[in-house]
Amino acid sequence: RTHADSVTQMESHVTMSEGALLTINCTYSATTIAYPALFWYVQYPGEGLQLLLKAVKANDKVSNKGFEATYNKEATSFNLEKASIQDSDSAVYYCALGDTVAETAGGAEHKL
Repeated sequence: RTHADSVTQMESHVTMSEGALLTINCTYSATTIAYPALFWYVQYPGEGLQLLLKAVKANDKVSNKGFEATYNKEATSFNLEKASIQDSDSAVYYCALGDTVAETAGGAEHKL
């Protein structure tokens, strides 16, 4: 099947100082899924992909390891934030969406 569902991350690579506020914007378009599940994955150097955050309904605010994101259905966004970034947070961050029923998913990446 062909789907018109997608996520967009504007920046592809960013360099930040320790202690800075991190915000990675992620907007989504879901034309075939009424309420998509939204995800943030992280891949640290030399490691596999790990699930960082998952939200399944509008206004869900989720957090893990100092990272947080809110499922904003009105703004169609799921922005990743961390109050004080550390060197150990250097990784590739992937925003993704998926149907909670079907096995289809799509994503985009952000290198930090």
